[in-house]
Amino acid sequence: MFSAPFDKPLPRQGDPRKFAQQGVRISGYVPVDQLTRIQDLLSEEGAQARVDLTFGISEAGKLVVEGSAAADLVFTCQRCLGPVTVAVDAQIELALVRTEEEARQLPRALDPWILPEDGNTDFYTMVEEELLLSLPSVAYHEALCIDEQLLSSGEPVEPEPTKNPFQVLKQLKGSPKS
Repeated sequence: MFSAPFDKPLPRQGDPRKFAQQGVRISGYVPVDQLTRIQDLLSEEGAQARVDLTFGISEAGKLVVEGSAAADLVFTCQRCLGPVTVAVDAQIELALVRTEEEARQLPRALDPWILPEDGNTDFYTMVEEELLLSLPSVAYHEALCIDEQLLSSGEPVEPEPTKNPFQVLKQLKGSPKS
């Protein structure tokens, strides 16, 4: 999946517009403990996200960044409440824009990355956003990690037939007006 070396940290700050105009590629790792919104969801610390970003100009003439961010994150299993490692892989395809209006005019295939006027921005924040979008809604072990009997609460109960709540309206509609 990754062909770049991840033995050094990803630069935290930079100007994505200049990088795109120059066709820059940056790679490295991001310590997950510096991504506070993700860190709050984890049950263990010490993970690193491997990030590979290529900046450039799309065929449509838009400044873009493409790449990926991946990490093996340890969450609490929602079945057994023990630790579970989940491989998170975010594919990044963003257009660099200055305003909400520019963002609305983008093709559907590109998500906007709204940059500040001075151009200098925090790459860790963007990586965190992309990883958050790729997190599973529920973390659990693939193999059954609890006793199967705990998955059932007893014999199935047949639901009682319910009355149609619109029956009253049907009766009112059929009655003559006074």
